[in-house]
Formats: sequence, structure tokens, C-alpha cells
Amino acid sequence: MSLQEYNTSNEDVSAAKEQISHVERPDSLELTESAGFDEKRTKALLRRLDWHLVPFLALLYLLSFLDRSNIGNARLAGLEEDLHMKGLDYNVALAVFFPWYVLAEVPSNLMMKRTSPSKWLCTIMVAWGICMTLMGLVTSYGGLLVARMALGIAEGGLFPGVTFYITLWYRRHECGLRMAIFFSAATLAGAFGGLLARGISEMKGIGGKPGWAWIFILEGLVTLIVAVIAYWAINDYPATAKFLSPVEKAEVERRLKEDRRSLADEYHIKYFFDAVKDWKIYVHMLITIGIFTPLYSISLFLPTIVKNMGYTNEKSQLMTVPPYVAACICTIGAGYLADRQKKRGIYMICCCIVAIVGFAMLISSHKPHIQYAGVFFAACGVYPNVPMGVAWNGNNIGGSTKRAVGIAMHVGFGNLGGVLAAFSYRSTDAPRYFTGHGLLMCTLTMSCCLSIFMRYYLKKENARRDQLMVAQGYTLESYTEEMKEAEREKGDNATFFRYTI
Repeated sequence: MSLQEYNTSNEDVSAAKEQISHVERPDSLELTESAGFDEKRTKALLRRLDWHLVPFLALLYLLSFLDRSNIGNARLAGLEEDLHMKGLDYNVALAVFFPWYVLAEVPSNLMMKRTSPSKWLCTIMVAWGICMTLMGLVTSYGGLLVARMALGIAEGGLFPGVTFYITLWYRRHECGLRMAIFFSAATLAGAFGGLLARGISEMKGIGGKPGWAWIFILEGLVTLIVAVIAYWAINDYPATAKFLSPVEKAEVERRLKEDRRSLADEYHIKYFFDAVKDWKIYVHMLITIGIFTPLYSISLFLPTIVKNMGYTNEKSQLMTVPPYVAACICTIGAGYLADRQKKRGIYMICCCIVAIVGFAMLISSHKPHIQYAGVFFAACGVYPNVPMGVAWNGNNIGGSTKRAVGIAMHVGFGNLGGVLAAFSYRSTDAPRYFTGHGLLMCTLTMSCCLSIFMRYYLKKENARRDQLMVAQGYTLESYTEEMKEAEREKGDNATFFRYTI
């Protein structure tokens, strides 16, 4: 229904303003008279949500990222020699994971929408834990490929599923920090992966298994144990959360409804097609593949890159830890600042530039200390942009079903960057890897330019909608619930929806 259909007089607008005596901005923590939640009580509620949701979600992603990227550590523990791999065999083993991972993402989010988060996330965790454990039992290159493909299918639903799950609990400008903390587990996986691999590889010969096999087996078994706990640890929705009182449940749902501005929340196939037809999601998909390509290149090849600076296998494993710790700090810090300022595009742009500087240092110098410093810049620029990009795209998709599909499309296409990453650092390019560093500089430059474009477009579109409402004699505060209800199925195309820039 268009604005012209509302022939509301000035008196009617005044009456509407009196009816809605207190309208909170989506990002506000002002006193909500109807619910009795002031700023202090709202902050306490958010802390309660954080402690019950975020740490366990971060643990799930730590295990997921550890299980997919530990092959880089296994390589240094003799994987290639034992399975008689040569040439591009290792790169192919990395690449086959990602197409199956991507194919699983959209169906997985739809399944989680149709079932429940606790059941679905538990199911996929059991599946990938089994795949990871069995990978330690392979005795041939063909077996490794099959195990990697099965792992891709099993893990595919976790990242888009959890990012969508977070949007079911938090307002748009509260999601970024939580996604950053959740994703920071990937940096911890990189840090702990090197330490764990260094220790587990010493189990070589136990049970007749090589050290790399024990890396897969033990980390897979840990995933299975956590999967059992997950079924009871994951709360499905605010309305069914066991740790919230009835008043707190009502307040969480009220805040979400107000933030989403009464947009459609039910499942319907038409919202799937709304996502497929939205050109903005495709721009975000391109931004994402430009960031995920260096993300996976770092996670899969960092031990190899550091080794080729002139260090031993053992020292290389340990030297991968500090860059990941620095990246973890930057990821959480950037997420916090973006939520505080309610802006994401400018942080995406700046982080891309930092990463480009890092790869420029790697490609331009033969000195190990400069190259190692470049690794810090690259990791600290790339990792913060992953949750930042997902939060930015998710903030700007109206309606929960469209958002679930849009996030899955975003993350799914981005993960195809893993295929590019698998071949970015070839053995024939060692020790300087000019081709790999140059490729990643190009993908990051693309993401930077597209982020600049999207920030400009969204800012202009918000201004256009503001002008349209003013021309019709309306403001966001005077827009009545009846008027919002008439546009609830329009999603982010609704007149009252404003984009996060």
C-alpha cells in the first residue's frame, strides 16, 4: 500500500503522535514505559543474553573452523608423504571441500527455519564430527577427498545458521559485536590449531597411526562430545528460552518487533524469491568472496607461508599463533566500534585497506621480519571483515525468511572463495608466492571498491525515503502500526525501512 492511499490530515497525524507517545529508535536504550525496562535493566537483559548464547556459539564455530583448516597443520605432520600426494594434490584436497559446503548453506538455513536451531545445529555437528574422526582413518588420497567432501556438506549449515540465529535475539545494531565475538573463534582456532597440532603430532606411532591422523581423530571426537551437549545448551527462541523470565521474554520480543518495524516474520516461499531477486545481496556476495578468499588462504596456508620464510616445521606451527591472537583482538574491537557508531561500511573499507597493506609487504620484501609483520596486517584486516560483512548484509534485509536466505546466499557464495584459496599458494610458487599475494590484493581491492559503492548507494536511498516521507507529511514516529502492517510483506523495500550504512 502506498503513502498516497493514506489521506491523513494534519489533525490525524497529531492524534497518531499522541497515541504513540513513546517511540524508541531501533538502536536506543531509552525508558520503555509499557515494559518497565529502563537503560540499566535493558543492559542487564543484554548481558544475560550474551552469557547464555554467545560463548557456546563461539565454541561451535571454533570447532568448525578448526576441523576444516587443521589439514594445513596435518600437512606439516607428514600427510602428503604418507598418502603419496604430489603436485597439486594437496590443493585439490582443499578445494573439494568448498562446493559441497556452499550447496548445503541455503537448504540448511531453510531447514533450521522449519525445524528448530537446537535440533538442526546438533544434527550437523554430529555429522561433521563423524566425518572429521573418520578422516583420521583414511589410507589413500581418494579416501581423503571423499572425507573432505563429506565434511563440506556437514559443516555447510553452521556459519549461516548461527548468524541467522543471532538475528533472532538481538536488534540490528546489536548483532555486529555478537557476530564478531562468535567469528573471533575462527582466529582462536588458528591460534590453538598450531599449538594443538604441535602437541598431537608427537603421538606419531600410537595405535599404528601417524601424527596427522591423530590430529583429525582427536579433534573430531571433541566435536562429537560438544554436539551432545549442544542439544540442551542451545535455546531455540526468546519465547521458549529457559533462562528468561516471562517479563524478559516479552521484552526481548517487543524490542525485536520494534527494531524490525513490524516486517513479516513467517515462512513463505515468496520471501525466498524476494531474496533471489534482490541485487544488493549479489553485490554483498561479491564483496564477501573478495574477503573469504584471503580468509581461507591464511587459514589453510599460513603454516606453509611462515615455513618458507626460513623456519622449521615445528617453529612455523608456533609462529602462526601471534597473528591469530592479534586478529582476534581486531575482530572484536571493530565489531564493538561498528555497533557503537551504527555504521559498518566505513569499517569494511578501512579493514580492506589494512589487509592490502599486509599483502603488499609480503609481496615486496624478501626480509623475513617484514614478511612476518605483513602477516599481522593481513590477518588483522581480513578477519574483522567477515562478521562485519555478514552483519551489514543482515542488517539491511527485511523479514526473517528473506534474511535467512540472503545470509545463506551471502556466506555461500563467499565460501566459493575457498576454491580460489586452495590454489592461491602453489608449491611451484614457493618461497615468495608472488601469484598468491597478488591475487589476494586484487580480491581485497574489489571488495573495498564495492563497499564504497554500497555505502554511497544506501546513504542516498535513506535520504530519498526520508524526503518522500516528508513530502507526504510523515515521519518515522508518526507512521502508525496500521500503515506499517500494510507494508509488512515488502521487507526492506517498505517505506519506513532504513538501511545501515
